[in-house]
Amino acid sequence: MSHTTQTVFSQAVGLPPNYEKTQEEHEVAILGGTQGPVPATSTVINIRSDIAVPDHVVWSLFNTIFMNTCCLGFIAFAYSIKSRDRKMVGDVIGAQSYASTAKCLNVSALVLSIALTISLIIVFSFTSVQLSKAIYDSQGH
Repeated sequence: MSHTTQTVFSQAVGLPPNYEKTQEEHEVAILGGTQGPVPATSTVINIRSDIAVPDHVVWSLFNTIFMNTCCLGFIAFAYSIKSRDRKMVGDVIGAQSYASTAKCLNVSALVLSIALTISLIIVFSFTSVQLSKAIYDSQGH
C-alpha cells in the first residue's frame, strides 16, 4: 500500500492524516477482522493521593494536660484520634471533618485558658493590693 492510498484510506475512516498502521492492525485487516481502527481500550488506575490531613493530636494532648478548660482539651483529643483513625482507613473527608472540629476545640480551649489565666492574675493582684492596703491601714498608719 502506497503512502497516497494509505492517506486516502485513513481520511475515509476518520483517522488523522499522519496515522500509520501498526503490524497488528495490518494483520487484523488481512485476516478479515474489523476494517476500521482498533477500538481503544482504557484502563483506569485510581492512585490514592496522600493528602496531608493534620490531625492535631500533639496540640490536643498539650491542651488536655495543661489547658483543659471545661474539658475542651480532652474532647479535642478524642476528635484528633477519630481524625487519625479516619485517615488510616482512607476516608479523607471524614478525617478533615474531625480534624477541623479538633482544631476549633483546641483554639477554644487555648483562648479560654489564656483568658482565665489572665483574669485570675488580675483578680489576685487586685486582691493582694487591697489586702496590703487593709493591713497597712490597720497598723495605724
